[in-house]
Amino acid sequence: MNSSEGALEAIKFDRSMPSPAAIARSILDGFDNHYRRFRYVAQQAKALFENGDWKALRQRARERIDFYDLRVVEAVTIIERDFDLDSLTEGERDGLWQAAKQNFVSLLAEHRQPECAETFFNSVCTKLLHRDYFHNRFIFVRPGVATEYMDSDPPSYRSYYPAADGLKRVLRRIIIDFGLACPWDDVERDISRVVRAVIDAHRNGVAFNRPWHIEPDFQIQVLSNLFFRNKGAYIVGRVINGTRITPVAVPILRNARGSVYMDTALFTHDLMAVLFSFTHAYFLVDMEAPAAYVDFLRSILPGKPSSEIYTSVGLAKQGKTLFYRDFLHHLKHSNDRFVTAPGIKGLVMVVFTLPSYPYVFKLIRDVIPHPKDTDRAQVMGKYQLVKLHDRVGRMADTWEYSQVTLPRSRFSASLLRELLADCSSTVEVDNETVLIQHVYIERRLTPLNIYLMHATDAELEHAMFEYGNAIKELAAADIFPGDMLYKNFGVTRLDRVVFYDYDEIEYMTACQFRYVPEARNDEDEMSSEAWYSVGPHDMFPEKWGAFLLADDRIRAAFNRHHADLLTPAFWNARKQRIEAGQLESVFPYAQALRFDVRFPAPVTRQAASIT
Repeated sequence: MNSSEGALEAIKFDRSMPSPAAIARSILDGFDNHYRRFRYVAQQAKALFENGDWKALRQRARERIDFYDLRVVEAVTIIERDFDLDSLTEGERDGLWQAAKQNFVSLLAEHRQPECAETFFNSVCTKLLHRDYFHNRFIFVRPGVATEYMDSDPPSYRSYYPAADGLKRVLRRIIIDFGLACPWDDVERDISRVVRAVIDAHRNGVAFNRPWHIEPDFQIQVLSNLFFRNKGAYIVGRVINGTRITPVAVPILRNARGSVYMDTALFTHDLMAVLFSFTHAYFLVDMEAPAAYVDFLRSILPGKPSSEIYTSVGLAKQGKTLFYRDFLHHLKHSNDRFVTAPGIKGLVMVVFTLPSYPYVFKLIRDVIPHPKDTDRAQVMGKYQLVKLHDRVGRMADTWEYSQVTLPRSRFSASLLRELLADCSSTVEVDNETVLIQHVYIERRLTPLNIYLMHATDAELEHAMFEYGNAIKELAAADIFPGDMLYKNFGVTRLDRVVFYDYDEIEYMTACQFRYVPEARNDEDEMSSEAWYSVGPHDMFPEKWGAFLLADDRIRAAFNRHHADLLTPAFWNARKQRIEAGQLESVFPYAQALRFDVRFPAPVTRQAASIT
């Protein structure tokens, strides 16, 4: 028997010791309290959507992000209060926490969120034990409870059979089953439009590839609860036909009269990837068994890791756990080195990457030089602002980690020198490891400035169209990027332009968008310095073109689509709408896909009668 087993036996028979079963029960109670609150917000979202209370819906989404950390602190406080842990010897602590983990696993046998509960156990354990003390055998490095084939009761998705019941009847039944307590604008029109969209997708080879033969298992499977985000509710499902799986998402919106309608129907993996992108705010969706939802979503989001799917449905801590497991697994099965990320070096962050892994690691510099006027606390505050804010598909989400230990041998010599020179307060290096005390991790994108250097005319045109759209959609969400240089934007796999440098962002309502005053004389006209007063939040859009549009091709493409961005009138109009309390609608799909654009005239009898 080794020493830890001996300590475990001692705990079993010494009733004066803290009970590992009671500790395990206390931690699980803390998690269950958290998840009840988490689900309640998602349940509230349905009523808020039905009533069109967008501000309350957004506020609930913001508040929910902090739920996990608050419940972890509560659980730690309760355990420190109720159990005498400080008096234990090292061997006793070892045995106690191993036994607590074993007891915790036994409590999860019939649990519907075991993977999330294990992550909660890890969070509590690592807060109670110093980094130098806790060991992997005390926490869940790998899952202790399998989640394959786990489901809720009633099941996480419903199945419908168009071959037997007819497509229109099935669509009507799907709508009824969601039980929205608000009137439909014209449900028969919407059903006919969805049918027509299916026909168009098949004819144009977008989805439902030819030849199309009805297989015996032909069915539509729809997740049982709606996905709520911003001002939309989304039906999410898949069409099964033999070996083919076609994703389906139908956004439901609410008009000014309080009636709801289907805005479009999305059938491709790429459109689904944008809908569940890391650049959007988290969905509110009621999931008794989140593993079942994630398993379903993985089937329609090929290539998207479970870590990002958990995060997109609001379980960001579980996303972090899965990301880190995957990352450590990748390190074991690769041999390339961390290097400085390509692109222009920033003044605020040191950014590095592992070429074989599609993420970047961002550390705040110890000293942030002029002309930046900020510090570590302010930068962290900006990143927290982005975490809590509606990212409208245009700001990259980040995972924030503390106390990350990586093998020194995997760092290039030049990167190590840079980290020790610029981030010595948060980086510790010994012969074997590099300890990073604080780091942000996000998806690696192609910097827009690099993309433009090699872009064809068509690619450049699209990139500038996307760049302007990104800025406009951020403005609609009350975000002014601050520094709009191309190096601060990235291009995704799907050619969307996303903002990822947050140290200078401001709320639109905090900015003053001004016209440049007329020069008083020739001397003013020739001066390199402003002859007028400039406040810290004064912005002069007319001057931006001088440093953004020096390239003739870029200037021409930008002006074709977004010349209005260089006028204070555009910005002040957006600002006034925000100050008036108007929440803009920003859609995770192109305007051209909306039914009102695609099918403005009444649908034909032929399309409406297809079953």
